[in-house]
Amino acid sequence: MTAEKFDVYSHVTNQIIVQIEAGTPPWRKPWTGGGASVSLPERFNGEAYRGINILMLWATAMAKDYTSARWMTFNQAKQLGGHVRKGEKSATVVKYGTVEREDENGEERQIPYAKAYRVFNADQIEGLPAEFYILPDPPRDLGTEADPELEAFFAATGAQIDSTEEPRAYYNIKTDRIHMPPIVTFHWAAGYYGTLAHELTHWTGATKRLDRLGRFSDRKAYAFEELVAEIGNCMLCAQIGVEPEFDQSAAYVEGWLEAMKEDSRAIFRAASEAQKAVDYIMDRTAQADRMAAE
Repeated sequence: MTAEKFDVYSHVTNQIIVQIEAGTPPWRKPWTGGGASVSLPERFNGEAYRGINILMLWATAMAKDYTSARWMTFNQAKQLGGHVRKGEKSATVVKYGTVEREDENGEERQIPYAKAYRVFNADQIEGLPAEFYILPDPPRDLGTEADPELEAFFAATGAQIDSTEEPRAYYNIKTDRIHMPPIVTFHWAAGYYGTLAHELTHWTGATKRLDRLGRFSDRKAYAFEELVAEIGNCMLCAQIGVEPEFDQSAAYVEGWLEAMKEDSRAIFRAASEAQKAVDYIMDRTAQADRMAAE
């Protein structure tokens, strides 16, 4: 009797569904409790993880109260002179790649695959070089004043951002503009910039950018876009050092759960779309910086 094939998509999705139903979706929790500050998880060599792996490792770090951003396999830890403590449990991450297969016509084709493998956080490992245990910088407490550096960052994206007394934050797809309440109406400035990061993620989905919003067709599609924006918000804030602000309704959470239970790859697509959005934003700001330096 053969063992049941491991379905990495179902495995990851089921983990995240459990956490959402418990009120702790992994893209929210890194900023509350445990004392760990927000940072993108990194491989043993300092390379940042991307997409779904960010969510998976954030979820594990939250559950286990890990503070290090570094993750590695058992053998990588050994190569660095460290050893995993006895009894420690690994986390699952996903590697994407392609393999060559010959089709019925004898032609070689590239077939995509997703493969799960196991990693440990540096907090679970003894004997690593000292830099693996350095804690990431905490999110900045910005108070109620605008932060010039962050203002310059968001301006460099090229997004048109309006501010009026209207107490709503939103992206208007028809006018291609973001609306934000005044920063002084937020309890703290970090909440303002976290909310702006959420709306900026929506902004990337316009037809002339990443063409994601054109796929709106029903309530499920809308809930999916909100999930993309919330994950993108977290990823972007992790890069610019801001604690994101969350104010999503229970209806959105129910929509996400429904989408993930029906399709185990939905969360993978959302994380992938969020990563594309953040890459787009960071590329725009880098380009603006280069032009300003010329």
